[in-house]
Amino acid sequence: MKKYGIYITLPSNSTMRAAHLLGENWDSYHWYYTIEDRDKAFEEMRFHLPYYQNRDNPNLIIKKVEQ
Repeated sequence: MKKYGIYITLPSNSTMRAAHLLGENWDSYHWYYTIEDRDKAFEEMRFHLPYYQNRDNPNLIIKKVEQ
């Protein structure tokens, strides 16, 4: 069972919260088997989020979580 995760959400003032985009209550979880895998992914997400170009400046909140 994967019990170490990363929680991702948007700041309350994000324009991506619009109903026609991600929506007001959008959030996401990514789960990992080990703390090491989770921490490695967390560090990568802090500096290079998937699906964004290098010049983009995504405004996301990411937190480490455990089940």
